[in-house]
Amino acid sequence: MKIQFLYFEDCPSYKHALENLSSVLSEQEIQICIEMIPVRSPAEAQQLNFLGSPTIQIDGVDLEGTEALKSGVGYGCRMYENGNQMRGWPSKEQIRGTLKKLLDS
Repeated sequence: MKIQFLYFEDCPSYKHALENLSSVLSEQEIQICIEMIPVRSPAEAQQLNFLGSPTIQIDGVDLEGTEALKSGVGYGCRMYENGNQMRGWPSKEQIRGTLKKLLDS
């Protein structure tokens, strides 16, 4: 399994997303290196299928699945839906659910 964490430095949410990701990996006892990828331009965003900061890709697939690409690639902030709330980072439950699907397949 390969995890890439894409972000831009001025993003106010990426540290919270990284904390959630690291926490879930620790809870699940998954020992894997998270590849940190700073995205510095709209051109890099296009090359990396960057859906906004922060973006987590697992084995090249976005945390929210391939359908997330429909929202479009872009160099900006990203929002994640969690129940009836929108936040700038994925919840632990979202990360845990995606990892469980991948590990069970």
